[in-house]
Amino acid sequence: MTNLQEMGKKAIAAKYVLGALTSEEKDRALTAAADALLERTGEILKANEKDLEEGRKNGMHPGMLDRLALNEQRVAAMAEGLVQIAHLPDPIGETLETFKRPNGLEISKRRVPLGVIGIIYESRPNVTADAFGLCFKAGNAVILKGGRDALFSNIAIEAVLRDALLGVGINPDAIQLIKDTDRAVTNAFMRLNGYVDVLIPRGGAGLIRAVVENSTVPVIETGTGNCHIFVDEDADLTKAVNIIINAKTQRIGVCNACESLVIHDKVREALLPALKKALQEHHVEMRADERIRSVIGEEDCLAATEEDYGTEYLDYILSMKTVDSVEEAIDHINRYNTGHSDAIITENEAHAEQFLNGVDSACVYVNASTRFTDGFEFGFGAEIGISTQKLHARGPMGLKELTAYKYTIRGNGQVRS
Repeated sequence: MTNLQEMGKKAIAAKYVLGALTSEEKDRALTAAADALLERTGEILKANEKDLEEGRKNGMHPGMLDRLALNEQRVAAMAEGLVQIAHLPDPIGETLETFKRPNGLEISKRRVPLGVIGIIYESRPNVTADAFGLCFKAGNAVILKGGRDALFSNIAIEAVLRDALLGVGINPDAIQLIKDTDRAVTNAFMRLNGYVDVLIPRGGAGLIRAVVENSTVPVIETGTGNCHIFVDEDADLTKAVNIIINAKTQRIGVCNACESLVIHDKVREALLPALKKALQEHHVEMRADERIRSVIGEEDCLAATEEDYGTEYLDYILSMKTVDSVEEAIDHINRYNTGHSDAIITENEAHAEQFLNGVDSACVYVNASTRFTDGFEFGFGAEIGISTQKLHARGPMGLKELTAYKYTIRGNGQVRS
């Protein structure tokens, strides 16, 4: 079995080295890592094909295969993510506030690394590079536990990144990958107190629930994405169809894809014929209430169940619900969403503002696709995940979300009476 304590010791040694690096040293290392990913793309894709072969052999769902698959463009995007991170301002050492007490003490609040970050994730090998880049720039060492499905891909990417760090004279233990696929190792990783400062799960509902329920290390919860789009009575219907199709079909196996549609009754008959045609062209199965089925046709639309409205499909399936007001739409979404990303399509500014204020999600949109909930799209270079909790971090987690702070106090001989 993997010696997790030994990995923890190496990570702790690395975190003190990383915390002392200058911004220039970190950026040079990230650029070297990006170049290495591009130079060794063939090696990475060869390893990824082994994972894909196993996945197909085991009957992996198409949505999960899409998450697992790499190609030249996706490897290039991983490299570009590291370059973007290198160009971002270094948060470490930033003074958040300074104040002086009546006794003369000067107190400053400074941004510092979290330390050693553990990440448990499923079959998305790009997370290996993204997690390294963000953790490294924020001065953190990272221990990664990827899924069995992406093992060969993750091993190849880790090797490239470690070699790049060695090439610029930096401790390669800034990134370590747990290669043992034994479930007992994963459970032990969740209890690696004293070595890991924070644990971040990234994957499906089952993985996240397992980590939250079993970890003794503090957890930042990243959530599943039962994302909604509400078509308001004052929506531009052409805009609505385009946004819905993008959010539902551009990539089905991602947490920011639209899974559920809420339609104001006043636009139901005007919207649905064009939307039905567009969804059928993309082979999307529709599941809806009776008011929607009466327009679409029962033969082309299944009856939605209570379970449908709360399901993250990661598939070409869309649930649909009719409402009679913005208030009803907000209530429905807050009941069934996962706190990830939800959108309203409307030309009514008062309705837009009501929706923005009323929907309890990390990211709430007006007239835009939910697919933009992404660290790269937000200009963070990449992301460690989408946090759906409210403590410490919420939404796409970039560099600042991977830091803590400490107080530095300067005195001149003061003692407390």
